[in-house]
Amino acid sequence: MANGGPWGGGGGGGRDPQDGRNEGNRGDNRGGPPPGGNGGPDFDDMVRKGQERLRVIMGGRGGRTGGPAGPAGQGGSIPPKYIVLGGLVAAALMWSVASIYTVRPEQRSVQLFLGEFSTIGQPGLNFAPWPLVTHEIVEVTGERSTEIGLGQAGQNDTGLMLTQDQNIVDIGFQIVWNVADPAAFLFNLENPNETIRAVAESAMRDIIARSNLAPILNRDRGAIANQLLGAVQGTLDSYNAGINVIRVNFDRADPPEEVIDSFREVQAAQQERQRLENEAGAYRNRVTAGARGEAARVLEAAEAYRAQAVNTAQGEASRFNSIYDQYVTAPDVTRERMYLETMERVLGGMNTTILDGVTGEGGVVPYLPLNELGARPAPQSGGAN
Repeated sequence: MANGGPWGGGGGGGRDPQDGRNEGNRGDNRGGPPPGGNGGPDFDDMVRKGQERLRVIMGGRGGRTGGPAGPAGQGGSIPPKYIVLGGLVAAALMWSVASIYTVRPEQRSVQLFLGEFSTIGQPGLNFAPWPLVTHEIVEVTGERSTEIGLGQAGQNDTGLMLTQDQNIVDIGFQIVWNVADPAAFLFNLENPNETIRAVAESAMRDIIARSNLAPILNRDRGAIANQLLGAVQGTLDSYNAGINVIRVNFDRADPPEEVIDSFREVQAAQQERQRLENEAGAYRNRVTAGARGEAARVLEAAEAYRAQAVNTAQGEASRFNSIYDQYVTAPDVTRERMYLETMERVLGGMNTTILDGVTGEGGVVPYLPLNELGARPAPQSGGAN
């Protein structure tokens, strides 16, 4: 027969089921050019070889062994039951491959039974009988980031925001997050990245609108980042987004590029003003402290004088009362005593000249100057000799 099959050529390469000898001839032609000389693979020969190998596996004999092949006309064909069994085994293998999958430690799987959420698959081998149960793999531990104000979302992503004191500040930050609930992450958010971007930008604009410019540029960056993290996490939780915000990276908070030179001049002037205010405050504290010390010293001196005056007055009053008691008891004696003590106090430190008589007509009374004699130095012993 000149044309034995769809891939058979006129040279006898086609399979003729009525002539078993042709199989031996094809066996001899392995590795050579295919019949017909077109250079393509001989699929008919490949199918035939596969059938022979399957027959050997099933306990039969190969068509080229040359041994006894059973009844004439049945040695080169496979029983239908083996073909069905092989098909079932192949289908079972394919179903097993489609139903068993692996989840890595950083992943979780979401299994769906007829399109509805069923369970969460843990790391390791998982079984999801296809096609009733399907699964989706979600990365849960890896960090993902959404950037706002860095221009990655288009021309509108400029990061320019209005502060409470009517200034414009250029903000750039990054939201770092991961997946906390794979099922909620898959089913509740259509576009998680855009949702996080919108939520974070809205929260940041609200925070900046309630703050002045200077704290935003300097000391309040950490506080703003923490406040933003709480706001974004709260909003995403209200959406049941299944997202955990790990941290906020506050990358940039600067004045707009067009006014940054003028802003730096203003900042320098403000720093100079702050320096002068600090110096004035130091001088004020120094002067105030000195004045307070002097005031305390004067108060203490006044208190001491008051105490001294009171004590003196009390002493004088006590002495007067004592003299008065003596005067009541002996008026004449007390009066004379008071006169003598007064005269002694008045005349005790004076050079005294005693005149004779009341009017002094008797002249000065000579008296021995005992005080002056006692004050003279003793005479030298050598001069006396």
